[in-house]
Amino acid sequence: MNPAASWERYNIIMPFSDDSMQIGIVGKPNVGKSTFFSAATMASVEIANYPFTTIAANRGVGYVRAPCPCKELGVKCNPRNSGCINGTRMIPVELLDVAGLVPDAWQGKGLGNQFLDDLRQADALINVIDVSGSTNIEGVPGKPGDHDPREDVVFLAKEIEMWIKSILESGFSKMARTAKMTGAKPEEILHERLAGLKMTEAQIKSAVKEVEPPADPMKWDDNTLLALSKEIREATKPLIVAMNKADIAPQGNADLVRAVAKDAVPTMAETELALKKAAAAGIIAYVQGDESFVIKDEAKLNDAQRKALEYMRRNMGRYGGTGVQECLEKAAFKTLDLIVVYPVEDETHYTDHSGSVLPDAFLIPRGSTAKDMAYKVHTDLGDKFIRAVNARTKRTVGADYILQDGDVIRIVANK
Repeated sequence: MNPAASWERYNIIMPFSDDSMQIGIVGKPNVGKSTFFSAATMASVEIANYPFTTIAANRGVGYVRAPCPCKELGVKCNPRNSGCINGTRMIPVELLDVAGLVPDAWQGKGLGNQFLDDLRQADALINVIDVSGSTNIEGVPGKPGDHDPREDVVFLAKEIEMWIKSILESGFSKMARTAKMTGAKPEEILHERLAGLKMTEAQIKSAVKEVEPPADPMKWDDNTLLALSKEIREATKPLIVAMNKADIAPQGNADLVRAVAKDAVPTMAETELALKKAAAAGIIAYVQGDESFVIKDEAKLNDAQRKALEYMRRNMGRYGGTGVQECLEKAAFKTLDLIVVYPVEDETHYTDHSGSVLPDAFLIPRGSTAKDMAYKVHTDLGDKFIRAVNARTKRTVGADYILQDGDVIRIVANK
């Protein structure tokens, strides 16, 4: 008798759960943050057979691309929790439109409190800045070149670090005395203090290793807490900078930003949104992430539309696209180091219980095991895990098998 439990009762449709990866879209006012969010969450083509639009007022769904195994395996896939366009899998990711902020948001200035509440759930952040320098540090509009965009990179990182530091400082003396008496490790007391901020003890341990604070928490001074806050922010809320309004930025501004930002992408959110609307209206053929687009019937365009599309095409040629999709994929695949795995129930036909071929694509951290994947699908599969089968090689693998990007895996579990 086949011991494998049917997945039918698990009803794998929505890819999001309480522990799902979330990317926060952040930035000061008037930099195009809301336009970026709208552009990232508007599909230019039908991707799935159910509506992936707005989850809540400030939550939506974008997509990251990965090669679908369908062409390699010579099958026609039937995606369920994602989509497939010409052999490219479009995998949904949850996006948070984090409230806009200004300097000293960590002290409650502006919408600071709302910003920080939203920030708690984000695994990575895309900091949308105005690389043209046409908005000052408070978000007041001006002319391109009026403001140094490097300040927008530095101040946002500082806001998050000061927020973390303020949490650590609150009641820290009492906690430090308790830790000294119990002999608790630094990462243990820090993890306890930062509970609820979606930070793992392993991440905090890595930050502590970089700082090397005194073994006795009672000896930690202001500089120690600030250094720890910086390392914890980098480990748990990493930043990708979307250099928005790249099409009107003075020459050299992008290079200035790259000097202070680890990952910075020239971005044109207005162009991305306009292209998706044009694609939805049937004017052009365009899929997010494409380096250009195709006009379907140029004779139907008026002069203004023709000039606007030519302007967008020219700038996309300069940067290899609009940058919006690149930001999402840098966040998922580089910053968070996720891979894509395709679970199936039949390793011969690559199907689920209903016969759908390669129905689901899951984003999981690199280094995850077959048993981790089982738990990702459903707790029962993890608890009752027996073995897994690599559908490509047809080899049986154990619970500790390290999954590879693009793996097609069958999970075998007790009923």
